[in-house]
Amino acid sequence: MNKRSAISAIDKEGVLLVFPLQNQKEPKSIWSHFFPRSQMRWEWNDNGDNRVADLWHLREELSRSNRVVYSKWFRGRATFFSREVFVALLADIERRLPCPRGLTPEAWRILSLLNESSPQSTKQLKRGAQLEGKFLEPTYQKATQELWQRLLIVGHGEVDDGAFPSLAVGSTQLLFEDLWKKAHAERAKKVELPPVIQKFFDRICKGLDQKLAQPVSWKNLSSM
Repeated sequence: MNKRSAISAIDKEGVLLVFPLQNQKEPKSIWSHFFPRSQMRWEWNDNGDNRVADLWHLREELSRSNRVVYSKWFRGRATFFSREVFVALLADIERRLPCPRGLTPEAWRILSLLNESSPQSTKQLKRGAQLEGKFLEPTYQKATQELWQRLLIVGHGEVDDGAFPSLAVGSTQLLFEDLWKKAHAERAKKVELPPVIQKFFDRICKGLDQKLAQPVSWKNLSSM
């Protein structure tokens, strides 16, 4: 298991989960690339499979490499994109519903913080966006989900944020400025996605089209 081989697999496939989804063959994962004949068991004890922990650490290293792009995208799961596929999907999303249109005020507040300084830890983001506390947790999760799905934010390493390191989150525009500019400079070419990934992306696009059809809320715009 090594970074070079993982990047090569991501570039070849275009989109790979880190871990398989309930050990299904599709969508493909980095785990299935390295261990095609092994089922993954999510165990974090002394008797657990060390390969799970090793891949978790490799995920963090890959996310900082800038040679691939990391997001909590497919059904909220850890997902890696090749740079080419990421540009194509981002261009399609931005063509349908340019940022910040369609974002909730909370999502826009988080993105604005990240556009100023990236990456940041979960704790930093919640504090800066005034979304700290148990009762505001669902609001924070919903807001970040909007940003993940529209590829406006990316994962970039980890931060010691308490008992367990938390994912460092950053603005795509800031951390991958070259990809952001490329996605907005010209119409990106169409890429072929695995059927299960395409179906998920189509569902995201359908939701964006529905938002585009809604009247603009001046209240939301004023909060941005």
